[in-house]
Amino acid sequence: MNFIFVLGSIILALSSWTFFSILSNYNTARKVALPVIISPVSPLNPLWILTYRAFPFVLSLKHLPFGLGTWARCTYMGWTFHDKHALHDELGPVFIVVTPSGNEVSVADPQATHTILSRRKEFIKPAVMYEQLNVFGRNLNTVEGEDWQRQRRLTAPNFNERTSSLVWKEALRQAHDMAQLWAEQGAEGTRETVADTATLALHVLTSVGFGLSYSFHHGVRDLSDGHSMTYRDALSLCLRNIITFAIIPKKALSLSFLPKKLRSLGVATQEFQKYMEEMLAHERKMAAKREHGTGNLMGSLVRASEEAKKSTDINDSTRLGLSDDEIFGNIFAFNLAGHETTANTIATSLVLLAANPECQDWLIEEVHHVLGNSGDSDDWKYDESLPHLKRCLAVMYETLRLYGSIVFIPKSTGFHSQSLTLGDKMHVLPPSTMININVQALHTDPHTWGPDALDWRPSRWLKASSEFSSNDNHTSPMAQETFIEPEAGTFIPWADGPRECVGRKFSQVEFVAVLASLFRQYRVRPVLKNGEGEADGKRALVRMVDDSAISAITLQMLEPRSRSLRCERQN
Repeated sequence: MNFIFVLGSIILALSSWTFFSILSNYNTARKVALPVIISPVSPLNPLWILTYRAFPFVLSLKHLPFGLGTWARCTYMGWTFHDKHALHDELGPVFIVVTPSGNEVSVADPQATHTILSRRKEFIKPAVMYEQLNVFGRNLNTVEGEDWQRQRRLTAPNFNERTSSLVWKEALRQAHDMAQLWAEQGAEGTRETVADTATLALHVLTSVGFGLSYSFHHGVRDLSDGHSMTYRDALSLCLRNIITFAIIPKKALSLSFLPKKLRSLGVATQEFQKYMEEMLAHERKMAAKREHGTGNLMGSLVRASEEAKKSTDINDSTRLGLSDDEIFGNIFAFNLAGHETTANTIATSLVLLAANPECQDWLIEEVHHVLGNSGDSDDWKYDESLPHLKRCLAVMYETLRLYGSIVFIPKSTGFHSQSLTLGDKMHVLPPSTMININVQALHTDPHTWGPDALDWRPSRWLKASSEFSSNDNHTSPMAQETFIEPEAGTFIPWADGPRECVGRKFSQVEFVAVLASLFRQYRVRPVLKNGEGEADGKRALVRMVDDSAISAITLQMLEPRSRSLRCERQN
């Protein structure tokens, strides 16, 4: 009886708190003068993120008549991918979701998006959502204010043309070996598209980040002295389990009573930390001798930090340099941002190209035109080839538009009210208001992208240049094409404004290099199952891509091994 009484009291208390919290937050939301949805749960609540799959009936409530279940459409992480622009079609470019834990503003207005991302001091990152990224130290993704300015000035310049050249060279090498491996599978093809592109992206990162070069076929090399795990494996394990760091502190992962998988993650964090400490000591030693070092990102960060410490300008906020933990934190953040995101984009593009052979032919035409008949990628110069591979870049942009790894960008008004202009009207957002920049809605808005906004069509990014005559028989179609730069706030896979991803060029170079290497000699096709026709196989690939959801922190195909791709040499 006592148990029932206590349980009833808890339920009553929670229900009362939920009711009065929603009522209070609703009254606050009404003053903002935006459309309102009332929801008993928040899609950004950490506890709900971990448990919502245990309550599938909540999602089914979205089918209630008369709009009674509208709130159920936006109750889970990644709802924006499945909803596209539909909810904003109904409610407008900006609306408020009222929840017990606070109000969340969903934004799909290009002008408002550009404003929010440009005003970094007013619209800040919600610290609680980025805490797990501090596992090895505070970094560019997690700091604000002057601390962010200092880290940005010291880190961003290291993503330069020299770095891009290293990315180009290593991505070509890895892609060549990956394509060769796939071609050897013959008619059976490969189901490991996602896994293999993840390996490729990881190897590019280890090479450019630390100067550690791995063979695609044999990624695990001999252990270094004093280590129980290779650098590659330690980093890979940490990246795959990033969400775990939000729940269990790094130091606690070594506790003996934890499950084996968690203890293995604990070993990986220790090993990765140790590798970084050894490499940091090596780069500092090289810098002290005024030697060039390895030229990788770790070395560049060390040298930039050491130079900053020598500054005599007391007004220079960068003169403090970076602490060891900040160097480690930024190296890990660079790896996190450049691993799954780029790997998923490459894998998704290859699946979509296999499902759209006419687009693949269009792409191959450009690769042959730019790179000629030579199959030796060692002769492909970064600065000469990249600018002309516009169709390759268009494939990347179109894939990111519809299937980008990041489907929303969280922001907050912080401790102060912030104004936001929509059309000719200004709205005041109260303190502690969460803002969800709906990337997927922006990327599928028919007002921006046209009636075929939901179609994957890479050619939309290119247009014939006005500098050439349409009757000029001596100019190739590729030479006449120019890339269409999207309007501000309409295309933001790397965010926008001051906090735009510093690795944008890194990812573009890697993606273009992989496609150029692969489609210079090969093409990809769907492997058909018994009784399937070619059209059936293509539709099955598109369904596999459409069946994606947020896994950990990025959008991923749920069943990437359900279909195989065949890689075959071109005639």
